[in-house]
Amino acid sequence: MASIFTSIFSMFSGGAKPAGTAAGITAEPQLYGDCTIYAEPQKEGGQYRLAGRIEKTIGEDVLVRNFIRADMFSSSDDAVECTVRKAQQIIDQNGSSLFSDGAKVRQV
Repeated sequence: MASIFTSIFSMFSGGAKPAGTAAGITAEPQLYGDCTIYAEPQKEGGQYRLAGRIEKTIGEDVLVRNFIRADMFSSSDDAVECTVRKAQQIIDQNGSSLFSDGAKVRQV
């Protein structure tokens, strides 16, 4: 029972990844508007979970918005393609408010 709570706490505190979750893959960065999209699907078992980050440079600061979704794919190529599309959607839907809080790193 304690291991369940430890796993849940680790997920939200930035600790170790739960068992069965590998680091995943990293694709070439994609430019979209004034942002850079990094598709980083996470390998889980025989599938890949949609995950990535969006970066924007403002002055000397690089602001990062990480995202992870429930979507799973059997192909790493499909996961990368859908991650880029999801990042573009996040950028389009949020507009300038995506980075307006000035936080260096944040989940979206």
